Amino acid sequence: MGCWKNKESDTWTFPTLILCLYGFFYMMKPSEPFLTPYLTGSDKNLTIDEVTNQVFPVWTYSYLALLVPVFLITDYVRYKPILLLQGISFIVTWLLLLFAPGLVAMQAMEFFYGMVTATEVAYYAYIYSVVSTDHYQRVTSYCRSITLIAATLAAVLGQLLVSLADVSYFHLNAITLASVSLAFVCSFLLPMPQKSMFFHRKGSSETLPQPDRVVAGLSSNASLSCQEDRDCAAADTGPNPAQQAQQPEPQHHVLRVLVQLGKDLKDCYSSRKLLYWSLWWALATAGFNQVVNYIQVLWDFRAPSHSSAVYNGAVEAVATFLSSVASFIVAYMKMNWDLLGELALGIFSTVDAVSLFLMHFTTNIWVCYASYLIFKASYMLLITIAT
Repeated sequence: MGCWKNKESDTWTFPTLILCLYGFFYMMKPSEPFLTPYLTGSDKNLTIDEVTNQVFPVWTYSYLALLVPVFLITDYVRYKPILLLQGISFIVTWLLLLFAPGLVAMQAMEFFYGMVTATEVAYYAYIYSVVSTDHYQRVTSYCRSITLIAATLAAVLGQLLVSLADVSYFHLNAITLASVSLAFVCSFLLPMPQKSMFFHRKGSSETLPQPDRVVAGLSSNASLSCQEDRDCAAADTGPNPAQQAQQPEPQHHVLRVLVQLGKDLKDCYSSRKLLYWSLWWALATAGFNQVVNYIQVLWDFRAPSHSSAVYNGAVEAVATFLSSVASFIVAYMKMNWDLLGELALGIFSTVDAVSLFLMHFTTNIWVCYASYLIFKASYMLLITIAT
């Protein structure tokens, strides 16, 4: 009997649907494009220097500190509890943003938002534990596309409410709090996975695939299939007694998992292609997060929000819409990534770099906006392929 029963491949739609609903509500944040004007406005009365140097960096470093332990805990508790933690962190973040005054409170808000972003790993890893490898490409595209569509709608809604209905930034944040609360409710409906990548495998004595199997999995657009192949082989045939005698497993469960994790890292990253994509993922994600974190500060510097019309929401809407289209197209792309993957990395990474230089050196706010559109769409296309 394989690790994925036939009936499991037929029930992939329900967890995918609930996860997409969760992703839609947690990305429906119409206040997010207006965070800097809100913090520097009459509601919070922070200076632009305080926001840039004392508030936003808290998110950067808390996210960095939480990412690795959250990743291990996510696997240990099998994803769903971390999604619940993310929902709680969302609610605390916006409660602080709405009702807590002062610089220290805003720093605490950024810490909890760091928890939110660190726990995003559970959102994108959860689906791979409850659907078969045949659906990886499609569900990845659906989950990422729905979050981008929600962000687009949120940005459009925020811009319309600010520009046409003269809704305050405070009330935009109240709408966001309601949306992330709905996401928290949706997370309760997700089925609990029965296995995970390391701590809760179907078999405990699997042998690892050779690097050529990892590359073969990457070529078929199932970059995690090496993990599933190990589980299936273990469930079908079980460990060889001679191998058990030659390679005794550690008795302590956590130690056994850490040893297995080390073996996985060594074996998977012996694939040059997987190594290239992983390095790109780490560097590009770090750069993207920094740009998104501080882009509103740059826009406020080019066109001060207290003396100019603010189009942050419209720009985010267009950028995210382009990103969602690019991500959705990936679900139906039939390409040989062995031949074209590194070329795509090089071309679109160069496009991202050029757009960053334009954002930095231009003094025209509209050129800055256009460069951001190109930067975000290119990044989202590549990150979906990498996933």
